[in-house]
Amino acid sequence: MAESGQEKTEQPTSKKLEDTRKKGQVARSKDLATFAVLLGSSAGILMFGSQIAGSVLEVCRRLLSLDEKDIFNPYSMFTAWGDSIWALLPALIKFFLLIMLAAYVGSILVGGYNFTWQAIGFKWSKLNPVSGLKRMFGMQAVVELLKSVSKVLVIGGLTYALLSNYFDDIMTLSMMSTPDDIYAAVEILAWVFFGICCSVVVIAMIDAPYQAWQHNKNLKMTLQEVKDEFKNQEGDPRVKGRIRTLQYQAAKRRMMSEVPTADVVVTNPTHFAVALKYDQAKFRAPVVVAKGADEVALMIRKIAEENKVPVLESPMLARSVFYTTELEQPIPEQLFAAVAQVLAYVYQLNMFRKGKGKRPKALAKDLPIPEEFRH
Repeated sequence: MAESGQEKTEQPTSKKLEDTRKKGQVARSKDLATFAVLLGSSAGILMFGSQIAGSVLEVCRRLLSLDEKDIFNPYSMFTAWGDSIWALLPALIKFFLLIMLAAYVGSILVGGYNFTWQAIGFKWSKLNPVSGLKRMFGMQAVVELLKSVSKVLVIGGLTYALLSNYFDDIMTLSMMSTPDDIYAAVEILAWVFFGICCSVVVIAMIDAPYQAWQHNKNLKMTLQEVKDEFKNQEGDPRVKGRIRTLQYQAAKRRMMSEVPTADVVVTNPTHFAVALKYDQAKFRAPVVVAKGADEVALMIRKIAEENKVPVLESPMLARSVFYTTELEQPIPEQLFAAVAQVLAYVYQLNMFRKGKGKRPKALAKDLPIPEEFRH
């Protein structure tokens, strides 16, 4: 039993899957790819076999039928070669294109398409004799041995059965005359080859899911590996926490620097404090330049008093602005009337202190705050 946290029980993460694909490590089934190539070849013989046989027959007639003119012409050999190539080329091109398509499809059915230069790079680890011995005597080697034995038994048995079935037809070929014998031979070859290829499908259907399972098993991770990858990808939680703390402190310092510019600070009186500023040239409504609760509220109030910013107690309005408005954002329209009364009171109070007006009446305790904005 592996040590706690070291057993590979976790499914590979998306990052590890992506990294292994970049290295060329994807699930591949050689038997499935082989089956696809063989099936494509047999299909090609069935589809284009007659055309290829006819072309071969035509070439044989051309090369084996020489007249006196061809014998004494030094260029006739090259002409015959060119005619032979052009006679065979159309059918062979279609045949090999079908095989190439089958090879491509068979190779990407398990693992999908993946191209990377890292897969063809030289690796010293491949020369490690210890790793080689592990591959020779490991479970993978046992599986490959069983697959090889199964291939011999299945393919050998089916080949014997097919040849036995077509034995009389094969013997009859020697008594047929051309061109019937070559067409018959190609047909027998195509169907025997097709039957042998179909026998490989049994092995391919077993090997393909096994290779996908084995690949996923090899990529499994320990719980510690998952945690380390998360830290590397997302960052250490302690470092992120420290960054958030520093960001909060910087934001708080910027906020406190705005308090002296405020027109009024409305308090709860001790639990909440919001600093409001109204500049008709810049804003259509009063803006919250600072807000806070508990210790932050006390700090806002202290800075406001030091800078002679009016501090008014209005618990309901302070809580309403605190919960409904973000920093540097205008207050909601529903609070315009209440804040207007506060700003009017502050304006009259400033004029009184300058000796230019009467002392204003005390600010109303019950300001016009909508029910849905009361907190």
